[in-house]
Amino acid sequence: QVQLVESGGGLVQPGGSLRLSCAASGSTSSINYMGWYRQAPGKERELVALITRGGTINYADFVKGRSTISRDNTKNTVYLEMNNLKPEDTAVYYCHAGGGYWGKGTLVTVSS
Repeated sequence: QVQLVESGGGLVQPGGSLRLSCAASGSTSSINYMGWYRQAPGKERELVALITRGGTINYADFVKGRSTISRDNTKNTVYLEMNNLKPEDTAVYYCHAGGGYWGKGTLVTVSS
């Protein structure tokens, strides 16, 4: 089993930045990839970014150029830095790890 704990959400003004963190514990050696999904009110959960253990990265088009995902394998932690945030980025952001593991989510609210 793998446990995922997110942190770093909160309220930010449009144009601002946030850094989300997700720490994995448990059977972390089985994790091939980690990343982030988000779910806005009334919408489906969608991929934001994923990174493999080897460093291969996949971004959703809506965050390309303004977000960076990174991973510290020694700490079993994945980070998502988001810049130039927009109101439409408001959502609950969920950490995800290969094998079907999900965190509880952290709320990001972009509002003035």
